[in-house]
Amino acid sequence: MQMIELGGESVPRIGQGTWHMGENAGQRQAEVRALREGLDLGMTLIDTAEMYAEGGAEEIVGQAIRDRRDEVYLVSKVYPHNASTKGVQAACERSLRRLGTDTIDLYLLHWRGQYPLSETVEAFERLREQGKILRWGVSNFDSDDLAELDAPACATNQVLYNPEARGIEYDLLPWQAQHNMPLMAYCPIGQGGALLHDATLQRIADKHSATTAQVALAWALRYPGVIAIPKAVNLDHLKQNAGADNVRLDEEDLAQIDAAYPRPTRKQSLQMV
Repeated sequence: MQMIELGGESVPRIGQGTWHMGENAGQRQAEVRALREGLDLGMTLIDTAEMYAEGGAEEIVGQAIRDRRDEVYLVSKVYPHNASTKGVQAACERSLRRLGTDTIDLYLLHWRGQYPLSETVEAFERLREQGKILRWGVSNFDSDDLAELDAPACATNQVLYNPEARGIEYDLLPWQAQHNMPLMAYCPIGQGGALLHDATLQRIADKHSATTAQVALAWALRYPGVIAIPKAVNLDHLKQNAGADNVRLDEEDLAQIDAAYPRPTRKQSLQMV
């Protein structure tokens, strides 16, 4: 597995997302099993959030890592409406209880809200001093948000990125590369499945004896500073995600994707889901 430094630790460039986990009690054991199988495949970065199933996803993660915490680089996020001085403290402690751990490796502000960034950062630093988090970062921040934040301690920015949503290539991705800030790509294989049935991606997948999901992941990872966090519950999908690490797209492949999904030529509003 390709590795990258994130928050002072070496982590795999393909991790595991957990959005929509914890929403169906009947799926709980399958989701726990999937996360553990993902760990076996080397995808030891797990991303979650208090928002996902209102804590339900964190409970799934907690159960999955119960006897394997030392293997995992654990990422979670705080709601913007909990991003005040007191709110961050209380939210983090709730997340820690659900996750069954004493420390979150990386704690993110899920998106900007009503509280000043300085207040949230101060709360994050307090958590770090207490040992409840090791590093902090942000999510759904555009380049002007990061410039306003102006915080070298910010370890990452997590945003939507896939061939259907590549507006960040105009300025945000270069900004983060210039500042040596890894970018975490959520929904790297798209939303709703349309991307997975794209004819262009299928032709490229056939050429590489791969799947369209693997092509989409390899496309995101063509930038060395990007980490992808796809979600999967099916074992075959997990194996495909891990196997995308071995897919290398050539210039012809990238040109075909550019033709189907053009590069941005101007500033675009940051896309979020």
